[in-house]
Amino acid sequence: MVVVRKESPQDYEVVRRVNELAFGQPNEADLVDALRGVAQPRLFLVAVTAGQVVGHIFFSPVVIESGDSDFTAVALAPMSVLPEYQRRGIGSELVNEGLIKRRQLGITVVVVIGHPDYYPRFGFTPAKERGLQCEYEVPDEAFMVLELTPGSLPGKGGFVKFPPEFTNV
Repeated sequence: MVVVRKESPQDYEVVRRVNELAFGQPNEADLVDALRGVAQPRLFLVAVTAGQVVGHIFFSPVVIESGDSDFTAVALAPMSVLPEYQRRGIGSELVNEGLIKRRQLGITVVVVIGHPDYYPRFGFTPAKERGLQCEYEVPDEAFMVLELTPGSLPGKGGFVKFPPEFTNV
């Protein structure tokens, strides 16, 4: 059984290891460490099974520059699961729980740069189709958006700016 809960300070070291192993490099772990102290509002969740943290997800604020009416959304990044626990639904549990918690806090828009075969199952669609551009050069199909509150994006397209920590790692 998998339990998804908020990350605690006691999880920091193991979360770093989960990210390093899941991505095969330290960049995402460095990003999590950098964002932990500065991103507001933020949400860190861990997936635990048999007392072991096996997955992690992070949501941080982004700004959508939209003419005179810039607004805040959140980015889902990064999400990681230990390689030996992948393809068991743990990532899906982390995403679903994170989206529920974002909705409860009144967040209306979530963006993600991720695998175009994975995130659509949660309702994500290509951001370009909704008038959004990413500040990073990524394939159009990898930059996606989800309206947690239907109707929150019409007329609000724009340029999505990530926190500077995303650029620094």
